[in-house]
Amino acid sequence: MLKTFLTILQVLLALGVISTVLLQSGRSAGLSGSITGGAEAIFGKKKGMDELFGKMTAILAAIFMLITLLLALL
Repeated sequence: MLKTFLTILQVLLALGVISTVLLQSGRSAGLSGSITGGAEAIFGKKKGMDELFGKMTAILAAIFMLITLLLALL
């Protein structure tokens, strides 16, 4: 029962990590910038939603790793 719950939680966390990574803006001007060759690296602090998505990604990834270790031990 516990292993099933942890497996379902792990799948949900994986989807959450994927979603938060995809919602972050990249260093270029997006997909069109990388295709047309006009991609420029933007240096500086992340602001607004990017900062929130960055923190969410780190937290979800850490929880995902802990759940993975727990499942490996069971």
